[in-house]
Amino acid sequence: MNEFREELLIKLSIPIYAIVIGIEILYSYWHEKKYYSTKGLLANIYLTTLNFSLDILVRGVCLGVLWYFQRFEIAAIDKSVYPVLYWTALLFAEDFLFYWMHRVDHYCRLFWAVHVTHHSSEEFNLTVGFRSSVFQPLYRFVYFIPLSLFGFDPLDVMFMYAATQIYGILIHTKTVGKLGFLEWFLSTPSHHRVHHASNIKYLDKNMGMIFIIWDRIFGTFEEEKEEVIYGLTTNLTSYNPITMVFHEWHAIFSDLKKETSLKNKLLYVFGPPGWSHDGSRKTSRQLRDELNNNK
Repeated sequence: MNEFREELLIKLSIPIYAIVIGIEILYSYWHEKKYYSTKGLLANIYLTTLNFSLDILVRGVCLGVLWYFQRFEIAAIDKSVYPVLYWTALLFAEDFLFYWMHRVDHYCRLFWAVHVTHHSSEEFNLTVGFRSSVFQPLYRFVYFIPLSLFGFDPLDVMFMYAATQIYGILIHTKTVGKLGFLEWFLSTPSHHRVHHASNIKYLDKNMGMIFIIWDRIFGTFEEEKEEVIYGLTTNLTSYNPITMVFHEWHAIFSDLKKETSLKNKLLYVFGPPGWSHDGSRKTSRQLRDELNNNK
């Protein structure tokens, strides 16, 4: 049954991706928007291939861990009796946990070194949704352990994540404007454009994949108002396949070679991206404070 569901999901998603990406490419070409480049497209394909391959390799381990923690189940919704409640609760709970994983990816440099590949594109189009954080499958399942403790089947957890990823990919677009009242509770293309911005005002904002309510509740929401500049605060200058995946790791090792205290070395690994012991670089919060003070 679970294999059938995943197969059906793949069969449904592939034509959806093909159609909407094709439409966006044609729109970009006809209106000379230049949303796509060959190098950018190939980079996105390369990164998603690495991520997908690793995901397949570690899937058994991930499921095994989640099944193990089901032994310590705290509470559960009977799927056979309350199927609508079960799947609705799983959707909201998984998106909530994804929000916190995503937030840690942005606020802890160790995990930012993994996630940064997703943000390194100076383009923003539907294929950027496939520009995956290559090593994320190695730790993503840890955030979903609470779902096992509350009785959700690990196979359902994996299926829900795959299903919500479809939506998460489709909001990587500049061709869709604001969506009225949906902007209040859903992560929309407008919200996600902010998330991929290098504008100081927009850094580390709008983390939700399906729902934007978590960002509104926990103070990471920002509305799209000014023109978005995509990419990193310091962009890559190379499409080298090794550089795209490991450039931030290389930067971490360079910082660890500095003659400074053990505390500072730990902060270079586990502190926020941009932190420096000598003020030579700034975190997103420091950059925002500086911007606000200069107004």
